[in-house]
Amino acid sequence: MNYLDNILFAILLILGIGYFTINVKKLIRNIKLGKDIDRSDRKGERWNNMFMIALGQSKMVKRPVAGFLHVIVYVGFIVINIEVLEIVIDGLFGTHRVFSFMGSFYNVLIGSFEILAVLVLVAVVIFFIRRNIIKLKRFVSSDLKGWPKSDGNIILYFEVVLMSLFLLMNATDFHLQNVAGGFMHFHPAGSFPISQYISALFEGVPNGTVYVIERAAWWLHITGILIFLNYLYFSKHLHILLAFPNTYFANLNPLGKFENLEAVTAEVKMMMDPNADPYAAAPADAVPAKFGASDVEDLNWVQLLNAYTCTECGRCTSVCPANITGKKLSPRKIMMDTRDRLEEVGKNIDANKGVFIPDDKTLLNDYITPEELWACTSCNACVEECPVNISPLSIIMDMRQYLVMEQSAAPMPLNAMMTNIENNGAPWQYNQQDRLNWRDEN
Repeated sequence: MNYLDNILFAILLILGIGYFTINVKKLIRNIKLGKDIDRSDRKGERWNNMFMIALGQSKMVKRPVAGFLHVIVYVGFIVINIEVLEIVIDGLFGTHRVFSFMGSFYNVLIGSFEILAVLVLVAVVIFFIRRNIIKLKRFVSSDLKGWPKSDGNIILYFEVVLMSLFLLMNATDFHLQNVAGGFMHFHPAGSFPISQYISALFEGVPNGTVYVIERAAWWLHITGILIFLNYLYFSKHLHILLAFPNTYFANLNPLGKFENLEAVTAEVKMMMDPNADPYAAAPADAVPAKFGASDVEDLNWVQLLNAYTCTECGRCTSVCPANITGKKLSPRKIMMDTRDRLEEVGKNIDANKGVFIPDDKTLLNDYITPEELWACTSCNACVEECPVNISPLSIIMDMRQYLVMEQSAAPMPLNAMMTNIENNGAPWQYNQQDRLNWRDEN
């Protein structure tokens, strides 16, 4: 590789990482639009969650077939990309397999990479069949259409192309390493349990042609990795990176524990304080606390992180009792809608030089309907099932709070129940004095 190649590679690397950095900054900016919430407690449990769930895939394997295949792709993605470090060094300095000085250990590494590459190809083919031929219900649901549906297949194509280029690159490299008398800078390095058989295809092919194929595969492979890196921001596969912070900052409270609204708690405490003056004038510039959430900026930053981390796998929707019985609710759609609205707000800020200009839209009604929210049974099945500890229920409950406490827009049966509690001290429409009448009937 000459100096021009080194310079071109450096430019490609700078552009790829630079664009990725710009998008990461946008991602962090968008997440920080959410309200602050303290998730700095119980650090031991949080680290354990991250290692067991994000790194160890412990919740993913609850569904053995999909879980096992996902682990193969996940491990392959992590381990094979270790070689990217070597590719970067070779690309910048014009070396050939710079880590080959590790000898036998290097042989084991390259051999492992190749075996994993084949396993990844097999897993990806099975994923493609499940998604497009068998058509599992959670992949053909009405809430997964358009771009999200295509995105699932695009990433499979990416994996096939990257793994194939990796094996082709190694096969041509192996061929050139074994040219009698040597060929250019290709010195024997690495063990190639798979690509050594592919290299047989190049027997009789001029060495110059094989070299061109090797260079093309090498450049396309590293370019594909950089494209894949930047594609993540626009894809559900952003969870590859965000699963780690998402599982760390997940809610550790028992499922079903309802968080008190600070504004309501303060109001109740004031009412119970005999020395408090309920008529004390509030500051003139005081902004009344907003109950619940009607748009993304009303949610907390962990909920927005959840939205970006959603894998769109549909496990949550597949176990949702409301969805199973034909209701409009899909927990997956709740997360996808939240992300879409957050992206819309982020683009608005970008277009207006860092300031959000009201667009007469909100997450509530424009993306998520009250019908969806009230279909939820708050059973936490979606939270329990999510492989990366996302909580669609927390968003649903915050938006319900807004409907009830800001708009008085609860369904009629719920309004009747709350009226009965207020008047009778119980959900039933019976006067308190008549509660014990049942005794007289026996």
